[in-house]
Amino acid sequence: MPDQNSNNKRCSDLPRFLTTLPVFNEAKHVTNVLDEVVKYATDVLVVDDGSKDGTRDLLRKRNDIDLILHEENRGYGAALQTAFEYAIVLRYDVVVTIDCDGQHEPQRIAKLASSCIHADIVSGSRYFDEELAASKAPEERRQVNKQITAELNHRLGLNITDAFCGFKAYCTRALAEFNLQETGYAMPLELWVQAAHLGLKIVEMPVPLIYLDEERLFGGELDTAASRMTYYREVIERTIQEIHDSAMSPSNHGMCGANALPCS
Repeated sequence: MPDQNSNNKRCSDLPRFLTTLPVFNEAKHVTNVLDEVVKYATDVLVVDDGSKDGTRDLLRKRNDIDLILHEENRGYGAALQTAFEYAIVLRYDVVVTIDCDGQHEPQRIAKLASSCIHADIVSGSRYFDEELAASKAPEERRQVNKQITAELNHRLGLNITDAFCGFKAYCTRALAEFNLQETGYAMPLELWVQAAHLGLKIVEMPVPLIYLDEERLFGGELDTAASRMTYYREVIERTIQEIHDSAMSPSNHGMCGANALPCS
């Protein structure tokens, strides 16, 4: 499966890894999810992104996690950026991200982390092996994912099957090279564009497709598929353009990106 060009930035030996969960209004799930996560990870960071439903009261009662609180909701991307900065400062080898809605299996954390010995990003894919599916994704969300994934592959020369899975492992030395600005749900798309530009080695690992029997909302205008597609494409375009503009600056001698990203 995907094995992009490498910039030779690899985590060596057995990685010291941080497992992190971005959380917003997850009082229904957070205790059960964390009870499982701590069985498989010793260093766990939760970034509570301004929860108002009692989630942070539950988190404050725990003594088996580290906790960072955003006083106001900044967005999914902002919560992950906080976690990445924490891992970089504390010199972890690898960061594993896992969502707090019960859709991922914590017993796979160590395998994701150890796979970063040979890759810069190990990305869970719910569509790599559909025989693992424990449930069916809502058709609207599946189609959005399929279309955006195809567009990323076409434009960036990637070969991924799931652009949006939140279950990933990152080599922290590679993360330090990113310049992530997107604070919302499209931050992973900004990350994919920058990863392609940096020439990072990306591999995918099949993970089960598990969707809970409950409605999960993005919030506001993003609750429609059309508005999400517009937003996602805007972030992709903006990130490509930023890389192009930086590459075309006089200090870079007009070169058009380390990994030949589209320049228009």
